[in-house]
Amino acid sequence: MTTTPNPVDRIAALFAGPGAEDYLGEAVTQAEHMLQAGALAEAAGAPDTLVAAALLHDVGHFHGAVTGHDLMAGKDNRHSHSGSGWLSQWFGAAVTEPVRLHVAAKRYLCAVEPDYHARLSPASVYTLEVQGGPMTPAEVREFEAEPHHADAVALRRWDDEAKDPELETPGFEHFRPLLNRLVTTV
Repeated sequence: MTTTPNPVDRIAALFAGPGAEDYLGEAVTQAEHMLQAGALAEAAGAPDTLVAAALLHDVGHFHGAVTGHDLMAGKDNRHSHSGSGWLSQWFGAAVTEPVRLHVAAKRYLCAVEPDYHARLSPASVYTLEVQGGPMTPAEVREFEAEPHHADAVALRRWDDEAKDPELETPGFEHFRPLLNRLVTTV
């Protein structure tokens, strides 16, 4: 008899394995980036679902046919969609929808906040162009109609901040109880 691994154990393995690799031109690893985003959401008093979304927002770089390295080579890996789809096995829309929309939120913010683009890291500016550039007015209206767009924008802001090599954050185990509480049986 084989047992199915606990979903949180599977996620933890990503942080210890592929997540320990470099983060696509940033000064932190992928795992450090995601842990920082989760810690920033937690420090801001975000609801548990949004803390989880911030923590898990980039797992899509590890799932799908196109990798994060392909993204840096100019091919959109749609990691927000693949990550959201993978996470939907265990988490509800309050976690998965901000994950799905976090790339769109960057495009949105570039369209609606004139100074936002100037605050992006060089790697994020590059991926913005690969991912479609700033939204058109029609895309802005469509994004604003998404039920989870405000959470995606909040996640995006933590995503942008979570690239500090000096920031100390709790490890994955700190977030395990929160994730265990949110796992659903699908």
